[in-house]
Amino acid sequence: MSSRERILGRVQRALTDVRKDDPPYEQAVRRDYLTEHGDRSVEQTVDLLAENLADYRAVVHRCAEAELGATIAGLLAERGSRTVVVPPGLEPSWLAAADAERITDRAESTPHELDQVDSVVTACAVAAAETGTIVLDGSSDQGRRRITLIPDHHICVVRVPDQVVSSVPQALQRLDPTRPLTWISGPSATSDIELDRVEGVHGPRTLEVVLVSVQPSADVNS
Repeated sequence: MSSRERILGRVQRALTDVRKDDPPYEQAVRRDYLTEHGDRSVEQTVDLLAENLADYRAVVHRCAEAELGATIAGLLAERGSRTVVVPPGLEPSWLAAADAERITDRAESTPHELDQVDSVVTACAVAAAETGTIVLDGSSDQGRRRITLIPDHHICVVRVPDQVVSSVPQALQRLDPTRPLTWISGPSATSDIELDRVEGVHGPRTLEVVLVSVQPSADVNS
């Protein structure tokens, strides 16, 4: 018997007591919980996102859309970054003013090669204010998951207010579950049994989030 057959056999035995008329999962789980906590304006929701990002030790910056290129260039220069990984669909103007070598995200790039890169700049899919969480979905302006996990410095751009929602349930409504989703709440960190915090274990030690103001939408939570 193969491993596949053993696993499928266990699944089949586990389901023997499930009735054929049992309601599907989508109907069996109640979805009448609150989708957000409190009644906030667009500005208050963005402020809450910034507050919770900072609480997770991310470094938060705000700028207008016309200032974004200069802001990113300044962050890379302050970091001393000489190389930066660039997702294939990143807006070219974001790095036009940066004095750093652009490293293209290639399938054949090894983890060792990516570890030698100073920084990575990406967009995001959505950000949830109540948890200070940013979600990447592997779109062309975010690149593959590993380019945001291996370099030690990640600059992530969040378009405000269109990419900001109040809560995780609202974020889920915007995401495609078939895509490779990366959920980020601050820089990578872990703690041992003595609660000594160590950063950079599972990803970048430094996360800088740029909240860039663009033309506002009618409803931040839509």
